[in-house]
Amino acid sequence: MPSDPPRVLVTGAGGPSGISILRAMDGEPVTMLAGDIDPYGAGLYLVEPARRSILLRGDDPRFSDALLAQCRRDNVDVVIPTVDTELLPLAERREEFAAVGTTLVLASVATLETCLDKWVLAERCREHVRVPATVVVDDSFDPAAIELPVIVKPRAGSGSRGIRLIERRAELEVLERDGTLLVQEHLPGPEYSLDTLARADGQVVAVVPRERLKVDSGIAVTGRTLHDEALESYAREVATLIGLTTVANVQVKVDAGGEPALLEVNARFPGTMPLTIGAGVDMPRLAIGEALGTPIPDGPLPFEDIAMVRFFQERFFAFDDIEDLLRHAAEIAS
Repeated sequence: MPSDPPRVLVTGAGGPSGISILRAMDGEPVTMLAGDIDPYGAGLYLVEPARRSILLRGDDPRFSDALLAQCRRDNVDVVIPTVDTELLPLAERREEFAAVGTTLVLASVATLETCLDKWVLAERCREHVRVPATVVVDDSFDPAAIELPVIVKPRAGSGSRGIRLIERRAELEVLERDGTLLVQEHLPGPEYSLDTLARADGQVVAVVPRERLKVDSGIAVTGRTLHDEALESYAREVATLIGLTTVANVQVKVDAGGEPALLEVNARFPGTMPLTIGAGVDMPRLAIGEALGTPIPDGPLPFEDIAMVRFFQERFFAFDDIEDLLRHAAEIAS
């Protein structure tokens, strides 16, 4: 008798990253499951009702226990978490998931601890690649020593949340000095996202640079891929420095001299993965295949220079589908 197809759960299915993975795996010989905290999450409705689930928030102390129990109950072979708050809680319990037969497509604890703190990341990479001048806004912060304009950003976070350009010193003087903010050199050049795939052995097999031509709420809605050896080499170096063993998105911006400088690393699948897939490197399929036992080929994997625009796409179904998930969400919250 043929065995059942592998079961792959994508969390954060309401976000662009989760949706991109579900769409990439459409037609592949796997059973895709979708989970999200929001019953209205669009990606939940890309799979059949029986394969949808409402999850606890990643910062809920019960989250990893609940997901582990779900993987055991539903015979989940692979989990791909796409929400930053979920990453460390799951990575810290990787062996427990493996014990119930579930492989996490997820960076190591050490890699995540580096990438989730932008100050730690800057310090790790500073001696090896160009990093913008960066200081922590703490008790030692001196606004008078800062050359304006600058970027202020949270040490933790993604999607451009909390990032702002400051051009007046008075704005620096009123910043909360609790160590949660960074002040960083303002880089005037274009911004690039470098989608990077490393195998479990750490070999980087693909880097696909994307220029972010138009950004809305931190997500590129217009972009293009391009071959650029300097950008590709930069991403390979950063991937090696952080010990990458899966997919990550290395974000850089070009300085006045034309040199790329590091903004952050998202050690998970990015929201604009469809452009990289369209260019010829199907990172979700390759990473899931590796988790299921299919080796990723040696690199570098080829890709094309293409452009992309994004637009809304509708999906229609009975409201009963939404009501079912609303009830599930209420049960979890009670």
